[in-house]
Amino acid sequence: MEITPEDFPEIAWHGHWIWLGEAEIGMGSPAGWDRAPRPPQHGLFRRRFHLDTVPARVPARITADSRYMLFVNGQRIGYGPVRGHFRRLSYDMYDLAPHLRPGPNTIAVLVKYHGRATSDWMPAVANARLGKTGVMVFEADLGEAWLVSDERWVSAIGAGWRDDAHDPHIPEIVAGVPVESFDARLAAPDWFAEAFDDSAWAAAQKIVAVHFGARGRSQPPTDPYGPLLPSGLARLSGARMVPLSARAAVHAFAPDLSPIGPAARVEAAIAAGGAPQARLAALSIAEGGHGLICLDMGRITAGFVDFDISAPAGTVLELHYTEGPAGTPGPFGAHGGSRYVARGFADSHRVFDKKGFRFAYLLIHGAAGTVTLHDFSVEEHLYPTTGAAGFASSDPALDQLYRAGCRTVALNAWDAFIDCPTREQRAWAGDAVVHQMVHLATNADWRLAMRYIELSDSPRSDGILPMSVAGDVEAGEGFTIPDWSLHWLHGLWNIYRHSGERAFVKTHLPSAERVLRWYLPFFSRSNVLQDVVEWNLVDWSALYSEAQSAILTALWARGLKEFLEMAEWLGEQASAAWARGLYARCQAGFELFWDEARGLYVDHARGGVAQRPVNQLAGALAIVSGLAPQHRWGRIIAAITDENRLVVRSWMFPGPGAPPEKAGASFRQMILGGLTPDWNVETEIVRAEPFMSYVVHDAVALSGEADRLPPMLMRWHEFLTDGYDTFGENWGTGTRVHGWSSTPTRDLATYVLGITPAEPGFAVARIAPRLGHLAWVEGAVPCPQGLIRVSLRADNLTIDSPVPVLLDLSGTPRRRLPAGRQMVKLH
Repeated sequence: MEITPEDFPEIAWHGHWIWLGEAEIGMGSPAGWDRAPRPPQHGLFRRRFHLDTVPARVPARITADSRYMLFVNGQRIGYGPVRGHFRRLSYDMYDLAPHLRPGPNTIAVLVKYHGRATSDWMPAVANARLGKTGVMVFEADLGEAWLVSDERWVSAIGAGWRDDAHDPHIPEIVAGVPVESFDARLAAPDWFAEAFDDSAWAAAQKIVAVHFGARGRSQPPTDPYGPLLPSGLARLSGARMVPLSARAAVHAFAPDLSPIGPAARVEAAIAAGGAPQARLAALSIAEGGHGLICLDMGRITAGFVDFDISAPAGTVLELHYTEGPAGTPGPFGAHGGSRYVARGFADSHRVFDKKGFRFAYLLIHGAAGTVTLHDFSVEEHLYPTTGAAGFASSDPALDQLYRAGCRTVALNAWDAFIDCPTREQRAWAGDAVVHQMVHLATNADWRLAMRYIELSDSPRSDGILPMSVAGDVEAGEGFTIPDWSLHWLHGLWNIYRHSGERAFVKTHLPSAERVLRWYLPFFSRSNVLQDVVEWNLVDWSALYSEAQSAILTALWARGLKEFLEMAEWLGEQASAAWARGLYARCQAGFELFWDEARGLYVDHARGGVAQRPVNQLAGALAIVSGLAPQHRWGRIIAAITDENRLVVRSWMFPGPGAPPEKAGASFRQMILGGLTPDWNVETEIVRAEPFMSYVVHDAVALSGEADRLPPMLMRWHEFLTDGYDTFGENWGTGTRVHGWSSTPTRDLATYVLGITPAEPGFAVARIAPRLGHLAWVEGAVPCPQGLIRVSLRADNLTIDSPVPVLLDLSGTPRRRLPAGRQMVKLH
């Protein structure tokens, strides 16, 4: 039977917050709070206990600040908690019964406290005592008694992790991702095993919340962590991935160790001696020499890195994880990698923080002797896909795109939707809307799609959302990307349409209204948005969002329209009337951007004068927001999808082959102003990058031309080369695995197969297949009531649906069909 929150006390915990017994935690003022910088630290905890018999169920729950690994009788069974704001800290639940036995048992926990904000963790604002260090809390129901975290646990500093020691040769964090340095000589290999002798360890200490009103509580709920909430997500899991190929080299000369960090040292070694070419075997390292190993996983993978080596004590392994072969510069710099120093025996290790990569490079130095890499693998740690959704067609190339989008989103579906596993691993509030739409179309488990809305609903004091949440960006409380909040609003609308969960939508609608109201000071007397502050990114494609902005006005109007629809559905008539009035004003003001001669909308205007540059998104957003009159839609789509006029341009990422000075100039212009187009603004139109292509495709489908989407999707094949089976960040540049680029998978399910909700919660499904050049198509999409299957071959349409269907076929009137299996003859 599944473990649920009902297996535990309703609010207050039995377990106590504990930390290292030998840690000295200074006492602050009970009238204040503490934001002081804190060092990272690793804590090891153990608790022995005896069972006469093992109960059928042993519900247990645990959480920690910042992350934990849980072991029971030497077996690793869990990792957590999921990312989130520290005041909404989550806990994880386990059934320990399968891992326990009659007689002696041992629970062990490794807690890593980051200290500094990372891409997926933000430090708590501490009270006088709690929140200033790492902590953990645990409780398990053994039947006749509760096993809880308290002073009966023993603890020890995780001395092997040298990133705690501020090694000047190791950056603590690179691009938001921690860099691990582990010296196995300082750590017992079996510290988590039942037989380990922990008699020299110190008793753990309870950590009490100290502030006015705290009353000495050491048991949750406490400040600063709030009530503690169940994560509500499925357990992350995945396959064990092993290298497809391995190459090695040995050099007699010493490697250059002056660069800071493992990744930089590996790159320097390869630059000096070349990439490894020989088949991997045992490496004989001479005194002062070094070895290199290159492991190609064959595809991008993401999860926990495990390896097992034999090497002399003191041998140093510098690990560098990359998307592409070493020496090819990564976007925004490479990951920091990790470091391991061998103990000379029992050298098996798991890197604590997850990594995403295709190639792993190992620089081996520091000791002479034979080094053998026995095993190297990645245990993927991804959100599981459930159900039998799928897509197949007469065109294998489209089927490949569907699978590539599923894989891309899977690699970016962790405890939140992240931008990419290989670089930042951040939960961006805007990027994730594409991941969400893919999940809604391909995964029967929609909890992560809803978690996206919950996690990002963390507004600043002025109502706008942080551009990235539950990490260093939100902790910094700095500038944001305002339009990312509008994508989040679209994500809330997606949940309303797909799930129909009124309580969920009602909970988050106030934040949606605050987002929309944030824009009001920039809503000019001309009834358009003007001079909007902060980073109005919209897309990496070159566009103009300054001055009087068509693109921002249309994005905001889409938000107003979707908010209006949700408010009316909930009976929030005052809110609906407010949005309706603003939307009507946008409709009137948007005429400023219409270019009748060219049959399209321009990006922006200055002083009431429409300017010439045009991005696909100005017209696409005009259609999806409804600001463009319907009689113009055909001309707009014809213009913005004309391949003879489309060009790829980006202010941030100049195209492949562009000289380095152009990249620098573009970056300076983007930051300081003075953007100058290098395309013909009269005749050429800038193509949207993969992310905002979802809006372009929405516009194409809404205008009645969804049949054109299959050939338009073929462009995504440029990413699927050299063994890569995922979609990259941008056309020609960026990472090789970016979740926001997975629009083709959504399109194939919702526009080509044609399955969407006709009413909230799929009370009625719309079936509108648009095959384009395809001879046949079949597949399935999840809904709350089950799986909707569609097959269209020749003139035979088969629908198997648990809900009534609104059948919408090209050139025929819509008609309603009952739930069940329906066979329709088209001609």
